[in-house]
Amino acid sequence: MNELPILTIITLLPLVSGIVVAGLGEHRKLARGLALTSSFLSLALVLGLWRSFDGNSGLLQFVEGPHAWIPTLGVQYYLGVDGLGLLMVLLTALVVPMSLLASGRVADRPHVYYGLVLFLQAGLVGTFTALNFFHWFIFWELSLIPAFFLVRLWGGAARAAAATQFFVYTMVGSIAMLLAFLAIFLATSEPGQPGVFDFITLADMARSGTLEQLLPAKLGWIDLTARKLLLVVFGGALLGFAVKVPMMPFHTWLPAAYSEASSPVTMLLTGVMSKMGVYGFVRILLPIFPQHINWMLTPLLWLAVITIVFSACAAFAQRDLKRMLAYSSINHLGYCLLAVFAVAKFTNAPQFATEKAAALNGVFLQMFNHGLTAAALFWFVALIEQRSGGLRGLNDFGGLRKVAPIFCGLMGIALFSSLGLPGLNGFVGEFLIFKGVFPLAPWAAAFSVIGLLVTAIFILTILQRVFNGPLNEKWSKFPDLTLGEIALLIIPIALMFVLGLYPRLVLDVINATAVQMVEQLKF
Repeated sequence: MNELPILTIITLLPLVSGIVVAGLGEHRKLARGLALTSSFLSLALVLGLWRSFDGNSGLLQFVEGPHAWIPTLGVQYYLGVDGLGLLMVLLTALVVPMSLLASGRVADRPHVYYGLVLFLQAGLVGTFTALNFFHWFIFWELSLIPAFFLVRLWGGAARAAAATQFFVYTMVGSIAMLLAFLAIFLATSEPGQPGVFDFITLADMARSGTLEQLLPAKLGWIDLTARKLLLVVFGGALLGFAVKVPMMPFHTWLPAAYSEASSPVTMLLTGVMSKMGVYGFVRILLPIFPQHINWMLTPLLWLAVITIVFSACAAFAQRDLKRMLAYSSINHLGYCLLAVFAVAKFTNAPQFATEKAAALNGVFLQMFNHGLTAAALFWFVALIEQRSGGLRGLNDFGGLRKVAPIFCGLMGIALFSSLGLPGLNGFVGEFLIFKGVFPLAPWAAAFSVIGLLVTAIFILTILQRVFNGPLNEKWSKFPDLTLGEIALLIIPIALMFVLGLYPRLVLDVINATAVQMVEQLKF
């Protein structure tokens, strides 16, 4: 138990700051300044946590609670982070100020805009630290509301339809997941005793087989067999996370939302919000439903392969830079799904424990590295739009390297990071994922390599069409990056090199958590 509730402070700081900023009125500079101050203060606090974290322990740290909140419903205020949770909180603390720095030209209701960004940050941090479903679900939904309004109010011409589609898809997934956990709550309740919402307890019950026995015994729905009932509950939880990632075929909301949202908002959507779904797969679905994932292992692996390959092909077919990067985001997170499902494969062979730990380490790294790289890429797209009057088509440019070499050079590094070039951060996570998945599900890993090939093709296509070739005379005065822009962008670019050349900076924090998760899986 910590004397200082640091996780609560990190969660409430952006929430309180958002309320203050939203109440400032039309004071753009003041609103942006306060929002940036809050985000940098959050980053400083998270870096302090990172420094104090014991990377040799796979257990939860900085734990607060459990404190009784609504005892009659079994709701507790229970916070804590392991290596995965801390990594996601750090990602949030990095991407939010990046998005705010890229939002300098917001002129329409800036106080509302910056306030919503801070509300979104609070929802994200709460999601990555809460350990009780009721508490966690509040923050899961809290993140949806500001994201909807950020897309709806500051997006492009088709923003209304994109925001509505985003909201409906996510809400349907959330309702399905809520019903699944209400079923679990009812199944684990006793006369005079509320059911269980605690993630740690539910994972223990799943490992012992208690949960699998209680669900059919307490919830005899119609003529469903025990196995079918368990799969229905699992399917509800799966849908909630699959929509958020998103996993195909639940992905159709994402390209519209990413392309119609302003680029700084898309930085938040792809940089952190999409990681909520993968986090849910690892933190909740894998420990509580390992048996059910194993039952559906082959179709789930096929869905992961389809997500990887088809999204890469869809990205190659696009001519809008934001839509290309949107489908690329689906592709990169598909590798995380592939690894999570492979790790759930039951096997008594002890040598596979090492491969599973490698795969989970790869998932954690892929989530963080993709969040950093994707946010940087959409920041570059925002700068292209500012310089071109809103154009971002693949064929709208050409030869920009001749007039803006620094811009093209730095964006090229981010693109190569997304490609997974050795020496940059994008390589390590994908390498570990394939290292772990190949022994566990060789056919799925082999088919997924096609996604790597297609990704290389469309990334190189961007480089060729936008940066190389003859200069389009329309862009002969395309401005290169200013010193201020270089100073801001060099930070994420430097991190790409640091994490690519020295991944132990993160692996030393997350490896014990990955090993602990593998040990706790039911074999």
